[in-house]
Formats: sequence, C-alpha cells, structure tokens
Amino acid sequence: MNRLSQSKSPYLLQHQHNPVDWYPWGEEALNKAQQEDKPILVSIGYSACHWCHVMERESFEDEETADLMNAHFVCIKIDREERPDLDNIYMEALQAMGVQGGWPLNVFLMPNQKPFYGGTYFPNKQWKNLLGSIANAYKNHHGQLLESAEGFGRSIGRSELEKYGLKAAETGLEKADIELVLDKLTAQFDLEWGGMNRKPKFPMPAVWLFVLDAALLGKDQELLEKVFFTLKKIGMGGIYDHLRGGWARYSVDGEWFAPHFEKMLYDNGQLLDLYAKAYQVSGDEFFKEKVLETVDWIEAEMLLSEGGFFAAQDADSEGVEGKFYTWKYEELEAILGEDLSWFKKLYNLKYQGNWEDGVNILFQTEPYADLAAEIGLSEKAYRERLQQIKTKLLTVRNRRIYPGLDDKVLSGWNGLAIAGLAQVFLATGSEKALSLAKRNGKFLWEKMFKGQVLYRSYKDGQAYTPAFLEDYAAVIRGYISLYQASFETEWLLKAKELTDLVLEQYYDEGDGFFFFNNPKAEKLIANKKELFDNVIPASNSVMARNLQDLGLYFYQEEYQAIAEHMLASVKRLILTEPGFLCNWASLMLHTLVPKAEVAVVGTGAIEKGKALLSTYQPNMVLACSETLTNIVPLLEGKTADSEGNALIYVCFNRACQRPVAAVADAVAQFPTLA
Repeated sequence: MNRLSQSKSPYLLQHQHNPVDWYPWGEEALNKAQQEDKPILVSIGYSACHWCHVMERESFEDEETADLMNAHFVCIKIDREERPDLDNIYMEALQAMGVQGGWPLNVFLMPNQKPFYGGTYFPNKQWKNLLGSIANAYKNHHGQLLESAEGFGRSIGRSELEKYGLKAAETGLEKADIELVLDKLTAQFDLEWGGMNRKPKFPMPAVWLFVLDAALLGKDQELLEKVFFTLKKIGMGGIYDHLRGGWARYSVDGEWFAPHFEKMLYDNGQLLDLYAKAYQVSGDEFFKEKVLETVDWIEAEMLLSEGGFFAAQDADSEGVEGKFYTWKYEELEAILGEDLSWFKKLYNLKYQGNWEDGVNILFQTEPYADLAAEIGLSEKAYRERLQQIKTKLLTVRNRRIYPGLDDKVLSGWNGLAIAGLAQVFLATGSEKALSLAKRNGKFLWEKMFKGQVLYRSYKDGQAYTPAFLEDYAAVIRGYISLYQASFETEWLLKAKELTDLVLEQYYDEGDGFFFFNNPKAEKLIANKKELFDNVIPASNSVMARNLQDLGLYFYQEEYQAIAEHMLASVKRLILTEPGFLCNWASLMLHTLVPKAEVAVVGTGAIEKGKALLSTYQPNMVLACSETLTNIVPLLEGKTADSEGNALIYVCFNRACQRPVAAVADAVAQFPTLA
C-alpha cells in the first residue's frame, strides 16, 4: 500500500494499492519536490468519476507506467471534493493552457507549485510518452519550463477584479435588465426536449429557479409553462431513477435519455428544492412523485446513521457504467410477465435494448394520463399499478451489486440537501423530509462545527479539512431554510453565527467579495474568488443571497450593503452571460422586486405562517411567533390584535403596509415585477 492508505477519502483509498508512489497534498510531498528538484505530478479526480477509474486501470495500476511516474515525479493524488480550492486553481491553469477542463485532471508543476503543462484523460501509450517527454524537458529545457510556469502562475494569480473588469455599476436596476437576461436565456432553450439547447445536458437548477421566480413575479404564464415543460422532460428522462428516485449528474445526449449514471448529493438537494417549488405552483402530481421518491432514496441509500448524508453514488458497478440501473428485455419478461406489454410502452423498452450492449434504460416520453387512457384506466389506477411494478423491480435490483458509494459527508452538499428537504416539507407536508433535514442540521452543528471552525469533510467519526466558502454559504442557506420550515429560532441564529465568521475570515474589503479559501489557513499559489454559477451556484452568489435575507431578518444594514455592492459589481457580467450567472440573476430579481419582510405575531401565528409558505412566494422572508419576542429583530415591536390573535405585518423598501389578519390580504401587499 502507498501513503494514500492513511486517507479518509474514498477516492484516495481507491488508489492505495496502486504501484504509483502517491502522496496526498501536503508538506511532505511539496518539500520532497523542493529537496530532490523534481517536477510534481498532480492528478485530481473524484470517486464517482468514470474516466478517473479508466485511467487508473490503464495507467496507475500498470507497473511499467508507475515506474516512470515514480522515477521522474513527485506524484500527488487529490480528491477534488475534499480540496475544491486546489481543483479550482489547477483547472483554471489548464484552461489558460487552452485545454478544455474535466476530470481526471492531470497537471505538471514546478517544485514551487506553479503549473507548466496539463490535460485530462490520456490513454496509456500517450500517457507514457508524455511522461518521458516531460522528464526529458525538465532535465534538458528546464529554463523554458520555468518561464512557462511563471506565465501560467501570473495568469491564475490575477484577481477576479482585474480579470473580469469588475466595478460597481453606477446606475440602479430596471425591469429591462431582467427582460434582457430572460431574452438571452430563452433564446437558448431547447423547445423540443427542454433544458438548454446543448449536449451533454445538465439540469442546471439555478437557471430554472431564476426563470420560475421571474415568471411568477412577472405573472408570465407562458414562461412558467416553459419551466414546467423542462422539469417534465428531466423527470421523465433516463437521467431520473424511476425505481428508486434521485437524478444522475447529466445526460450524454440532448434528450435526457442516457445519463452519466453517477448520483451526486448536490444535484439532488437543488432539484428537490426546484421540483418542490414547481409542485407548489402547479399542483402537478408528477412533480410531487419525483420529490417524494427522491426523499425515499436519500433515506434508504444516502443516510449515515449519525444523520449526515453521503456525497455520491458511483456510475459504475462491477466495472460497467450503468449496469446497476439497466435491464435486459428477457429479464423484464421473466419478472413482469403480461405486465410488460404496457410497462414497455411507458418506458420505451425494446427487445434488442434501447441503449448500448443490448440493455434498456427506463425512459418515459408520454404522460401517465395518455397511457392510462389507452388501456382504459384512470390515471390514479394507472399510477397504483405502476407503483406495484416498480416495487417488484426494485426488489430485484436491490439484489444486484451496488455502485460504489462515496461515504464521506461534505458539509456544503449537506446544506444544499437541507434546503431541498425543507422545501419538500413546505410543498408536500412530508414529515420524513423535515425530520431528515432537522437531523442533518443538528449533525452538521454537533459533528462538523468545532472550535468556531466549520469542517468540510466527515468520515469514520472525524471531521477534517476546514471548510471553504462553498460550505459555509450552503450550510447558512440550509439553516435559513430550516427556520422557514420550522420557525425554530435556533436555526436562524446559527445561520447568523456562521455568517459573521465568514465576514471575519473570508471577506476581502479590497474588492468586496469573498475568498473561496481562508487565505490565512494555508498558503497556496493563488487565493481565488468563485464568481460564476455552475451546476453548484457560485459560493459568492449564494453568500450574497444569504446576506440579503439575513440583513432583513436581523436589520443588519452592513449585510445588505455588502450584497448590494457584490450585485452592482457583477451586473455587467449578468447582462452579458446570464447562463453562467443565474443565481446572481436571482439576486438581481429579488433586489429589483424587493423582498417582502413578513412578521406574524400572536395566537395562530404558526398556522398563518405555514399557510403563507404552503404556496410558493419567491420574494419573501418570513418570521413567526405566537408570543411577543425580540430574539429575531424582524419580529421586534410587532403585536397581536386586541384579542391576542395573530396579525401579519408586510414591509418592503423600508416601508410597512397595514397589518392584516388574512393570509390572502397579506399576499396582495407583496410587490411584483408585472
């Protein structure tokens, strides 16, 4: 075994028997490179990455290849999920080299950690040739490599302020700004299959959450239908696990048909949030089905006994991508008998297989109602019959060899899951969802927040690796969501405590944004700031939205001012490339249409609060108390009516509306975009 055997990361442990003399990132490896004057080979991946496994089998398990690596390089393996800061730095370096990013990410560094060459997956023969060429260049053309590394070092060391020309916009926000963003986004919509018009296809929850909110606040039914259309296509596609629940990371095609089968917690937390809100707005049982099935999956397959959620499930089982999830037609025949005749029509199953190697992916293209009518059943009866079949198939599937499980707990991804589960509770009343969310919130606080430090990773009873901005921001968002779902003040106070730590340790007063890593914790060749929303929204955009909400709850004008400055600084980018800044666009929307600050105080306050939340209101922060209180400043000074019954107070833009008793009257006071 190599040094990775001492790691907790499932990804690093997968490489502990490689003949490569792997080091984890740390002083031992970095000092060795300096002392022996050797280039550093950094290889970055994650446990659910298919091509990472392929490169390991072909190259890192091969003795001849390992000998080359060990002779000429100090070899460092990094789990990108444990060290996203390093991944961000070296991914940016790769892109500066003109190489499209991805994983495995293989980068060659000088002993001072500055990169001079890199790439992603290399077939074994090409990899061995590359190793030989770089070893020769390091020996015979050292000066050229050093010059190249200095250039790339300068490139990745540039500040975001300089790189993107960020400066606070002098003009305020206008409705035309939102219209421009929507025009640019809708021009990219796939009108046939939903989602964005590209392949591979990622669900991109931040995009659809923004469009959903914009459609609601603008009272635009046509735009709303576009959101529902996309969510239907994603929920019907092979990207969704129709037997167990949960979404895979993306589909390799443009039809949501063939997924890359890995399931990531961060995707599913955000999609729970999105689909729950879609159900609240539409009342469509299809969306409800997806969220409740996915909650069941999280409980059954992603739950640590202590209350945390695991990071991911692999795409592969028995060395074959998707083997766990796909079906031979003969196998289905033997299990389902006569029921296969209608089941195969629902999921487009073929005798010869509808995918590669003669297997079938469950892929729905027609709605339940249409298919039920064809066989003379009500939709309710059809769904009940389908559930029986799904249960039968799931029982068989559960006897298969499971995909690999990345069983570390990542605090930020858990924060996203908490927010999703809390929204499922608000949408469906699922006590299971709320219980999982609360237990997870308690787990994060008790097990992963120690000595005023939040930790990113947890495994085998130990929290390790101090958290990054991504983690703090997502956990804060989760705690705000837990307060909204439960009205238990502790969650809001925890959110504020973490926010104040972030302001103290991560905030750069020079440009008004937050560092991704704590610059005081470890010296890296660059301290980055994450600005662009991707599959996971940018940590700065999540933090800005947290500050907006907490500024309203706690009357903290400093929070609001920082969020407003951040938004003003990225406004030009949002208007130029909204597809990569949709969480920022949501902040823009909720600044242009000010959030309603709603306080409900008096007997019946909790009941009225739940009624307000049962229908999705995109621009609201809500605080409730049955008694007079000043723990949450938003509630301070608010009173019940003369008989002690709850009154609802709606304020926005530093002005308060008339207190009302009826929920409908309160909602009528909310500002809109229309």
